[in-house]
Amino acid sequence: MSIVKSLAVRGITLIGVLFSVLFIVAITLGATGFSERMLTAIVNEEVRGLRQQLVQTIRDSNEIERVIDERRDFLEESYGLDSPWYQRLPQTIGKVIILDLGEARTLKTSEGSRKVIDLIFERLPRTMLLMTTATVITAFIGLTVGVRLATKVGSRIDRTVSIISATSNALPAWWAGIMLILLTYIILNNFGIRLFPPGGMYSTPPPEDTISKVLDLIWHAMLPIITMVLISAGSWIYVIRTMVMNTAQEEFVNLARAKGLPENTVMWSHILRVAAPPILTGLILSLTSSIGGAILTETVFNWPGMGRLYYDAILAVDESVMVALTFIFTLIYILARFTLEILYLIVDPRVRY
Repeated sequence: MSIVKSLAVRGITLIGVLFSVLFIVAITLGATGFSERMLTAIVNEEVRGLRQQLVQTIRDSNEIERVIDERRDFLEESYGLDSPWYQRLPQTIGKVIILDLGEARTLKTSEGSRKVIDLIFERLPRTMLLMTTATVITAFIGLTVGVRLATKVGSRIDRTVSIISATSNALPAWWAGIMLILLTYIILNNFGIRLFPPGGMYSTPPPEDTISKVLDLIWHAMLPIITMVLISAGSWIYVIRTMVMNTAQEEFVNLARAKGLPENTVMWSHILRVAAPPILTGLILSLTSSIGGAILTETVFNWPGMGRLYYDAILAVDESVMVALTFIFTLIYILARFTLEILYLIVDPRVRY
């Protein structure tokens, strides 16, 4: 099978997964009546706003009711409320695919917009600043420390770091976040030491000049980043250590050493080249999941990112935002998987299509 044909098959498969996820979510919301209740609430909200405007300009109550009835009929037809839920599926799925994600019922951007796409574009950079930065730092620590430990298997430092890694990896992110807030803000604050703020993106009130605002943002991001690195680095260190250690026992590695190649050359040109695909998979998928944010972590630190947006949408029972975020997260994951298929061709010469 040619490379192009193989990638095309995988691309079609991933697109099928995207449509399947979107279809299942739409069916679930429609069959349970949740979708109809939410759309009805949106119509009622718009009609209520229209009534308040008409009362100030029209004295005839009959005329007001006529205009409102016409507007209600128009909105119900636009949202598909005049037909069964299953007939609205193509309309709902089609709008989501072209990123016509509609408007949130209660959630707003900092500028007052209720468009779901505006909410996502406002929150996404914040999550990337926090979660993606933490993921990159974690991967770097895991790669450097894991490779070093793989060359010192059974040593005291290997045993010590392995115990610390297993312990940190077992800590829940939300618990570690709360403990660090207690330590760095509440306890140290009693001694006059304010190391990090307990949460949020900016101080209250925020700095006015750009440089001070950026520094204030970094200061607020430090504690959640430290939390994510603390609980994730152990897993990365252990996994990379294990993969490098297992690869180092292969015959081609012994042959390279028998030829007298320097140990650094053996490590980076032979061992890590073979271990690169699973490491790359973990890195790409971790970056992908980081874009979606971490609901509990962002909530604990009051960080207004994608995870917090999902949490707020669940609390507000905001159907439009939940469906849109599910679609966006799935789309990002599928793009990441397809990118991995291409990268595998580059980093792994053993792959044959």
